[in-house]
Parts: sequence; structure tokens; C-alpha cells
Amino acid sequence: MTTTTTTTVDPFVHPALFYRGARQYLDGTVPFIREGLAAGEPVAVAVPPQNVELLRAELGEAASEVRFLDMTQAGRNPGRIIPGVLRAFADLHPAGRVRIIGEPIWAGRSVTEYPACVQHEALINLAFSGRAVTILCPYDLDGLDPSVIEEAEMTHPILQDGSGLRTSPAYAPERIIQDYNRPLPDPPDAASLGFAGGDLGRVRDFVVGHAARMGLSGERLEDLRLIASELAANSLDYGGGSGTVRIWGENGQVAMDVTDAGHILDPLAGRRPVDPRQRGSRGLLVTNLLSDLVRIHTSQDGTTIRVYFSI
Repeated sequence: MTTTTTTTVDPFVHPALFYRGARQYLDGTVPFIREGLAAGEPVAVAVPPQNVELLRAELGEAASEVRFLDMTQAGRNPGRIIPGVLRAFADLHPAGRVRIIGEPIWAGRSVTEYPACVQHEALINLAFSGRAVTILCPYDLDGLDPSVIEEAEMTHPILQDGSGLRTSPAYAPERIIQDYNRPLPDPPDAASLGFAGGDLGRVRDFVVGHAARMGLSGERLEDLRLIASELAANSLDYGGGSGTVRIWGENGQVAMDVTDAGHILDPLAGRRPVDPRQRGSRGLLVTNLLSDLVRIHTSQDGTTIRVYFSI
């Protein structure tokens, strides 16, 4: 009797492209785009604006068939990229394979932003497991620190450079997710307010008053008001019924965080698009979609969700 073992291959493909200079960038990305278009696969490109222009020029008329996004805007907050960029495009095309180039880490990302960037790259593997999607992520070997490249090898199962494709021996996205779930540094000179049931109005007024004095205004101030209310409501519902909100200025930004006794168990919480007809909390998704940066630390001892808004 013969026993046959069938191995299921995940249709999701997630290579990192390591490049030096514009020529290597184009050599790694343009064939990827053209092959997708030739196969009838929808293609989106979300990269910094200088690379958008490089690709448009190289593709010529074929550029009109590609969905281009400025990643420095659409992906300013890495927590927004899965629901607002990658899933937003892939979900429009549920039948057949979809190709995306996503460049969330570029020279100039701050040390505050980077942990959220590398967590995002690790979480892509969970978010798209089982889906016929290919996401190619370029990394500039000349502009990025070698430690960034080392961690890209941990978040991408396939590596690509001028010599071709190879399997990453360092692939370990779960380790990245765990290692970067670090306690956030305490802010200097933060204003603080404890809250419990019935205090949502006080939380909103507290946050808006301080943020307005720091220079936040208009629609962005209203966005922060909404986020403060949503996070505080989550604390009341899921974080033990109380919490603490803090707000301060940091490097030209308004920073705010909410801490409570809850523990977030789902690593993709706040990164899944939600059907508006579906009941349930959308607070963390709204926070990711509206903020310029979101940082989270969660453990059995409690959770802190920190947001940043540029002034």
C-alpha cells in the first residue's frame, strides 16, 4: 500500500527586494509589474513619490494600467497600510491573483516610526495567509541601516536581489511581532486624566483643550477627539472599566495615549477592514486610519495605545 502526502502551498507570496540605486530598483520592480499586467492581474504600487515617478517614466503607457499611491501619505501610519492600502486594493479583486508593490520603510523614517513599520511587515504574513496575493517590498541597501535589512529577512519568506530569488533562512515573523511588543517610554511633562464610566465627555474635552493649545486645529483636531473617545470607550468596555489618558507635545506632534487593564490577544486587531453593517467595536481600526502613527504595547498587565498627530 502506498501512502501519498499532500503538501498545501500557501498562495500568498511576500518577497523582499534588496536594491542599490535606481537601475536595480527598476530591474526588480518593472518586470514584476509587466508580468502581472500580461497575466491580467490587477497591479497596485504604493511607494514613496520619487519612486512613483521612476516607475511611471519607465513603464510609459503601461503606467495607466497600474494603481499608484504615495506611500508617504497613504502609509504614513504603518498601522493603516494593511486595511487602507493592501486590503483596500486586494478586496476589490477577489477573483484571481493580485500584485502589489509596497514600500513602507524608506530612509527618513524616524526611530519612533520604525518599530511600527517592522511590525507591519511581519503582520502582512498573517493578514494575507491563504490569499492569492503577491506583495513585493523594496528595501534600499544604500539608504537603510543594516539592522533594517536583517529584520527584513525575518519578515519576508523570500528574498530577491540582482542574483535572483532565494528562501530566507532567517524568516521568523512571530519573533518580530513578539520582540517589538515593547513597553513604550514614559513621556516627559504629559498632562494626565483618569477616567471611568460616564467620563467620555471629560476625556474628549481634556484632549481637545490640550491639543488645541498645542496648535492642532480643524479636521485633525476633530479626528483626535474621535480617537480619544473611541479608545476610552474601548477601555470602559474591554479594559476593566477605567483607564488613563495622557497628552503631550513631541517633535512637532501632538502625542496622546490611553492605558487600561485590558490585553489585546489578536495581533491583527485594528488592521482588518470592517463591513459597516457588522456590529462591534471599530475603535482601533478608526485609530489606525486617522492617526499619523500608532504604537501599541499590550500584555497581561495592561495595554497602552499611543497616537501621534502632526501639527
